[in-house]
Amino acid sequence: MNPYLAGTLLGLVLLMSMYLSGRGLGASGGLKYCVVAVVGALDKNHAEQSVYYSKYFADGQQPAKNWLTFIILGVLAGGFVSGAISRRLQFRIEKSPGISRTRRLIFAFIGGVFFVYGAQLARGCTSGAALSGMAVLSLAGFVTMMSIFGSAYLFAYFFRKNWI
Repeated sequence: MNPYLAGTLLGLVLLMSMYLSGRGLGASGGLKYCVVAVVGALDKNHAEQSVYYSKYFADGQQPAKNWLTFIILGVLAGGFVSGAISRRLQFRIEKSPGISRTRRLIFAFIGGVFFVYGAQLARGCTSGAALSGMAVLSLAGFVTMMSIFGSAYLFAYFFRKNWI
């Protein structure tokens, strides 16, 4: 897809998200609500007595019915439907010819761990902290976006051999 068209569509989705739900985009909290819902389903007693989990079940709340949980489910369903429509629904590991599949999977896993940790530390993912933050002219949103691009630029030199 043309990157200018994709950027414009993303901006429209962000605008509609803010208009219809009063919230911006963001998905890192959705995974947390999914995990909390699973913990609550497996061991309700533990979830209600835990200092961390109990706040998600206070006053009869159900984390599985949180709007962020539906975003995660929508992303999964949308990706599946998109892959099926475009006939690209297959398991494939995309990697550089210069690295092994195992190395690619290990680096992807480590990158995912760092992303999740950073998203929790920053109280939001790229979409929530940077895009939605910048859309409302938040200084933190601009600092987050500059940090994302700056750190990517700095670390690209060290990790480029894994992708070229």
